[in-house]
Amino acid sequence: MITDAFDKSEVLFGPKDFYGEQKHLCDKCMVVFSEQIFEYMLETYTHEAAGIIRCCNGMTPVYIFEMEGMKIAGYLSHIGSALAGGDVIDVNWFTGASKFIMFGSAGSLDSDLTNGKFVIPTESYREEGLSYNYAPPADYIKIKNAKVVKTIFDELHLPNVTGKVWTTDAIYRETKAKLEARKAEGCVAVEMELAGVQAVCDFYGWDLYDFLVTGDVLDQAVYDVSGLADANHNMDKLYITIEIAKRI
Repeated sequence: MITDAFDKSEVLFGPKDFYGEQKHLCDKCMVVFSEQIFEYMLETYTHEAAGIIRCCNGMTPVYIFEMEGMKIAGYLSHIGSALAGGDVIDVNWFTGASKFIMFGSAGSLDSDLTNGKFVIPTESYREEGLSYNYAPPADYIKIKNAKVVKTIFDELHLPNVTGKVWTTDAIYRETKAKLEARKAEGCVAVEMELAGVQAVCDFYGWDLYDFLVTGDVLDQAVYDVSGLADANHNMDKLYITIEIAKRI
């Protein structure tokens, strides 16, 4: 069973076997899911290459950016818990970063609560596979720095709501029954990475700071995808991330 996957025995191999010795270039990193935002970062900020996540189906470059007096790593993350969690491990190896700021879009499970507000997750439901390899089995994993993110958003006078979210690997298996069950437990949004990435960070003792913007709406009679493009690519998330980086 996947719930039996967690153990602390010796691993068979790690990033050193693929990439050599670890680098120590900076302590903070942006986890970006929008190609448009990432292209803007490359066009706007001075940067240098730190490494390349190598896969047989493509390469993911990692850079160190100069942003408002800070050196901060950044890369275009793969989507989905397993790949995004693996990316974080590789990026730590390339850069030494141990503070990861992750932002992206989510589906709203309660549009009355999330409309016009950023979502700051407090816990995530573990309907994915990666987290069970990095944390003991449980339905939810706590998002440890939620209070820190909430404080920063309030300092910046940004509208926000806190609540549980639902992490799933199966985008086309978000069913009515699951929506109702998660909403009854206090989930306000659904996304695809958080539970796994948080479990990885907890395992290695790293810090994760996460916020979301809801785009598609699931709690209406007709599925509404009209806000998804803006939730994915609006540049405000980048500027907020820079402000978070200044404060952590």
